[in-house]
Amino acid sequence: MISRNKVLELIKGGECLNVEFKQRFSSHEKIAKEMIAFANTRGGFILIGVDDDKSIFGIGSEKSDVELVKEAANKFCEPPVQIKVEPIEIDRKDLLIIEVMESFLKPHRIQDYKIDIDINTAQVYVRINDKSVLASKEMIKIMQTKSSGKSLEKYFVGDKEKKVFDLLDKNEIITVKELSKQANISERRASRTLIKLVRADILLIHQKDNGESFFTYAR
Repeated sequence: MISRNKVLELIKGGECLNVEFKQRFSSHEKIAKEMIAFANTRGGFILIGVDDDKSIFGIGSEKSDVELVKEAANKFCEPPVQIKVEPIEIDRKDLLIIEVMESFLKPHRIQDYKIDIDINTAQVYVRINDKSVLASKEMIKIMQTKSSGKSLEKYFVGDKEKKVFDLLDKNEIITVKELSKQANISERRASRTLIKLVRADILLIHQKDNGESFFTYAR
C-alpha cells in the first residue's frame, strides 16, 4: 500500500518521467495511453484528482473510478497492462493512485483488435521526460526484439556499419534519415542497420519529443 507521505512526495516533485497527473478520469483511451507509456518505459504513477499545477481536486466516485481504471488497463490496452490501484485521502479529498509496472511484454498498444501488431498503425506510447508520446518504428522493433528474448546470432560489420561509426565519431548522434542520406541507402535499410547495432549492444536508441529516434554509442 502506498503511503500518504509517498503521495505527497510525488505531488511535490511534479510530473516527470514516472509521474503523471490527471484532474479526473476523462476517457478509457486517455488513461490507457498513459498506462501504456509507463508500461513500455520504466513504470510509474498516475495520480487522478491532481491537476498539472499540483492542485488537489479529488475525484467524484472512488468506486466507479477504480472500475473504470481497471477496465482501461484490461480492455483498452493490448496486451493488458499490470497495475495497482489505490484510493488515498489528501487534504480531505480522495485521490486515486495508479501504479503501473514496467512490462516484460513490450510493446503495449491501444487496443486495435488485431492479432499481430502493425507498426505502421499501432498506437504504441512511451514516456519521454514528462510526456507520453507515440513510439517510433525503431523503438517498437527494439521492444519487440527484447521481449522475444532472441539474441543476435550473426553480426557482421560492413560498409553501412562503418559509415555509422564514422558519423558518430564526428557528431555523437545519428538518425535514420542522416544515415540514409550519408550512406546513400533507403531509410528502411538505414533503420535495419541501426536496429542491428542496438541489438548488438553497440548503440543505444533514444527518442525525441516529436517521436523521432536517434542513436548514440552505448558507453
